[in-house]
Amino acid sequence: MIRMQKKPAPVVSEKVAEDESAVNGNSPVNVAGEPKEEEGAGGLSLLGIGGKQIKSGAKKAGKKRTPGEIRIQKDIAELDGGSVAQVDFPNPNDLTNFTVTVSPDSGFWSGAKYVFTVAIPALYPHEPPKVTCRTKIYHPNINLEGNVCLNILREEWKPVLDINAVIYGMIYLFYEPNPDDPLNREAADLYRTDKNQFERVVKRTLQGYSHAGEAFERLI
Repeated sequence: MIRMQKKPAPVVSEKVAEDESAVNGNSPVNVAGEPKEEEGAGGLSLLGIGGKQIKSGAKKAGKKRTPGEIRIQKDIAELDGGSVAQVDFPNPNDLTNFTVTVSPDSGFWSGAKYVFTVAIPALYPHEPPKVTCRTKIYHPNINLEGNVCLNILREEWKPVLDINAVIYGMIYLFYEPNPDDPLNREAADLYRTDKNQFERVVKRTLQGYSHAGEAFERLI
């Protein structure tokens, strides 16, 4: 069973709730359902991911959130828990740039960890996230520069899809690579014609050996 782990857990702040209310055409309300009072001179305290506190003074106008920032807050709050994929936020106040570490528990690439960076565009979910693999890997659908070939990141992306779908797609590449839609054609051809030799090449690259003149970091 594929499971994901998020770290650290996001906290939906009052500011995000106000933004979402504005998007939906609703007036901001407090917990009791009454109209929300304006902030006093003390300013607004926002609680970001990882419990880090941000204070904005009453005289400073807050930066308006893009639709992508509002949507990604909701997506992150709905991430499943687990151990195959872990989500981390280098900047706890920026939800639009984060890393996903995939640790396959079976298959050709098991035993190692693979780090991906995810960048959320301002027009998300109308535009797909930008995903890059930062771990050099021998894989039919990930080239040596880290570009990732995943159909839902291209022509099959739809606004109803979310970060969960993207992360599951990334995980799925490690269990079911697709040699018919390759970025690394040499790896795809070897996977189709000789899976035993393909497995040997993968294992050697994971152990830090070079292949076809390309050096790989030791991961296992």
